[in-house]
Amino acid sequence: MDSGHAASHTPGLVDPDLPAGTYRLEPDAVAPLVARIATAHAAGEHRALTPFTGAPLVTIPLSSPDDVAAAVTGARAAQPAWAGVPVRERARVLLRFAGDVLDGQADVLDLLQLEGGKARAHAFEEVAYASQVARHFAVAGPRYLAPRAVGGMIPLATAAQVHLWPVGVVGVIAPWNYPLSMVVSEALPALLAGDAVVVKPDPQTTLTALWVAQRLEACGLPPGLFQVVAGGATVGGALVDAVDHVVFTGSTATGRTVAAQAAGRLIGATLELGGKNGMYVAADANLDAAVHGAVRACFANAGQLCVSVERLVLHEAVADEFTDRFVAATRALRLGPQLDYTADVGSLVSADQLARVTDHVDDALARGARALAGAVHRLDVGPYFYAPTVLDQVPDDAVCAREETFGPVVSLRRVASDDEAVAVINDSPYGLNASVWSRDARRARAVAGRLRAGTVNVNDGYMAAFGSVAAPMGGFGASGLGRRHGRQIIEALTEPQTIATQRVPLDRLYALGGDTVAGALTASMRALRALRRP
Repeated sequence: MDSGHAASHTPGLVDPDLPAGTYRLEPDAVAPLVARIATAHAAGEHRALTPFTGAPLVTIPLSSPDDVAAAVTGARAAQPAWAGVPVRERARVLLRFAGDVLDGQADVLDLLQLEGGKARAHAFEEVAYASQVARHFAVAGPRYLAPRAVGGMIPLATAAQVHLWPVGVVGVIAPWNYPLSMVVSEALPALLAGDAVVVKPDPQTTLTALWVAQRLEACGLPPGLFQVVAGGATVGGALVDAVDHVVFTGSTATGRTVAAQAAGRLIGATLELGGKNGMYVAADANLDAAVHGAVRACFANAGQLCVSVERLVLHEAVADEFTDRFVAATRALRLGPQLDYTADVGSLVSADQLARVTDHVDDALARGARALAGAVHRLDVGPYFYAPTVLDQVPDDAVCAREETFGPVVSLRRVASDDEAVAVINDSPYGLNASVWSRDARRARAVAGRLRAGTVNVNDGYMAAFGSVAAPMGGFGASGLGRRHGRQIIEALTEPQTIATQRVPLDRLYALGGDTVAGALTASMRALRALRRP
C-alpha cells in the first residue's frame, strides 16, 4: 500500500523515506513542539500511538497541577499588555494565521491523520475550518467588540453604552476527535477579545495543539498568551480551578462535572457535549443528494464527530429506494491509512473507541437488529478500523438507539409523516444537530423549526451550520451550555460593562416630591408605550 504522502507535499514533520504503511515523525521537527508543554514539574509521560498501525508515535511529558498553576500565572501576567493592544492589531495576528494554516497545511494534515487516524479529506475540513474561523473573527470581531449604544432610562436625557472587557485567562479543554478545530474555535475569539488562553488537549492529540501555539507565535502573537498543558482529568480539573472561563468539548457526563466545578467558582462555562443526531429524508427529497449527504454526515471522521448523524429517519414513501442507494454507497466507501486523499474513511482513534462501537453494534444485533452494511472490524486494514455500518430494525431498548455511539454506525427508522419524524428526532435528551432533506425549502425550514436542536441543516448534514461561523453553534438539553461562533462566543469570553450618562439632571425633579416624580415618570412611560419605544 502506497502511503502517498511523499509525493503530495514537501516533507516536514513526517519522515518520507520509510517503507509504505510505516510512519515516523521527524525528531528534529517534533522536539521544538514538545518543548512548549508546561512541564517544569513533570508528572510522568504519555506514549501516543498512531491509530493507523498501533505503533508508537510520540512520547510527551505530562504536566502536573503545579505546572497548570504556573501556566495560568504566566498567561495572566502576559494578558494585560495584550488587552492594551488595539483590537485591530490583535485582529492582524488572526488574519495572518488564517493564511498560515492554509500555507502550512501539509504538516498539520499529517499530524491530524497520524494522531487521530482520520482520512485526509476529513483532516482538511479542520484546516479549512481553522482558516475560516480566524478570518471571520479577524474581520468581524472588532465590530463585535466595539462599544454599543443601547436605549437609556429616559430617551434623549439618558445615554447608555455597553463595553466588553476580556475575562482574563480562558481555559480550553479540547477533545481528540477534532483537535485543530476545537482548539481554535474558542482560542482565537478569546485572543481577539484580549484574553490569554491555556489549552489542555487530549493526550492523544497534544502535538496538534502545540502546532497551533507555534504558528500563532510565528504570526505575531506575543509569548505567554497561548500556553499548552498536557494530561488527563487531573490536569483538566486543575485548569478549571485556575482560569476565568472554561470551554469544554466532550461527553455529557464529564461536562456535568466541569459545569459543577465552574459553578462552584462562579466562572463561566461553555460546554459542547454529546448528541444523538437525526436526519429526516422527506417524501419529496432529492434522493441523489440525500444519499450523498447522508454518507458524508454519518461517516465523516469514521463517525467520531459530535454533529454527525446516527439516526436516519426516512419517510415511508422513499424509504426503500433511499435505503438501497444508501447501503450501496456505504459499501463502496474505501477504508485506508494513506496520508493522501485516496481513502474515504479512516480509523477509529483507539482500542477503547473500537470496543465501544463493537459493543453497540453487537448489542443491537443480539436484540434483533439487521446489519445491511458493515458490522465488521476491519483488522485487515488496521488495528482500529471498523466498516461503516447501517443497521435496520433496531429495537428501542438497544444501547445504540439511545446512547451516542461516536463511530461509523447509523440506524434506520421509517415514519409516515413529517409530524412523526419530528417526534422521533425530538425523542432524545440530546439536541445538538439535525438535518432535514426536501425539495421544498420552505417545508424543510418549517420542519427544522420544530426540532429541538441547536443547529439544523436543510439539505445538508452538518457542514452548512457548523461552517457558518457567524451563527451560534451549540446544543439543547444534555448537549451542552452556551454557544461557540459569532457574537455569542465573544460575549461569553468577555465581561459586559454598562456606562450610563445622565444628560439632564434629575435632582430638581426629585426635589419636587415623590408624588410629582411618580406622576412625571408615569406620563413618560405611557408616552413611550404609545410610541412603541423600547
